[in-house]
Amino acid sequence: MSEIITLDITDGVATVTLNRPEAMNALSKALRSELFKVMTAIDANDDVRAVVLTGAGTRAFTAGLDLKELGSEPGALGAANAEGADENPVKAIEVCRKPVVGAINGVAITGGFEVALACDVLVASTNARFADTHARVGIMPGWGLSQKLSRIIGISRAKELSFTGNFLDAATAEAWGLVNHVYAPDELLPAAQKLARDMASIDPAMLKAYKTLIDDGYAASFGDGLAIEHRVSSAANSAVTPEEVEARRLAVQARGRSQ
Repeated sequence: MSEIITLDITDGVATVTLNRPEAMNALSKALRSELFKVMTAIDANDDVRAVVLTGAGTRAFTAGLDLKELGSEPGALGAANAEGADENPVKAIEVCRKPVVGAINGVAITGGFEVALACDVLVASTNARFADTHARVGIMPGWGLSQKLSRIIGISRAKELSFTGNFLDAATAEAWGLVNHVYAPDELLPAAQKLARDMASIDPAMLKAYKTLIDDGYAASFGDGLAIEHRVSSAANSAVTPEEVEARRLAVQARGRSQ
């Protein structure tokens, strides 16, 4: 039996692949548990500076919770929804201190849509489609979709998706600001890994601190977010020497000329 998650670490980038293509990478209990363990280990691994999360095959990133499993096990849905921070795979993605690039290779449906929204940045293949079918299935989202989606694409568009269960194609997802870039299927993973390598080239302590600053501010009101930035930047920037700034300025200029 193949591993339900594969992990490759190259050049500071961990590529995590949900590997149940025969089941459209559906989030079985075993897969959820393994994803939590893998993301927790990545967070603690100093050799990893950035992450790419994708699905095996071209049909699905993940089709969400394994409904066959949920339908055959009494109480399984409640157990999945009750997973706490110590076992919730979506929370493990959210709290990972390294940036996570979601490479959406196919459909991301309901719980799979929530997994995608836990990533820091999304890129998609032309095969990608997103759908929130919570209402049609008769369950409420428990991994953040009801709050995150409206903040990303606007409340009216979010309500359209959630109240219809209709699919959103990759091109429209890009136009709405849900994904940053769309690629041909065979170009998706290399592009996502290149983006992750660019992120991994930043000083890791700086990268972690900046991600925390953005996330903490985004979770607060605009005014409180500005206050958080002022507090953090005042403490951090006072510790930077002019010599460090000059050396980094020269490095930034050299990189800019090469792009």
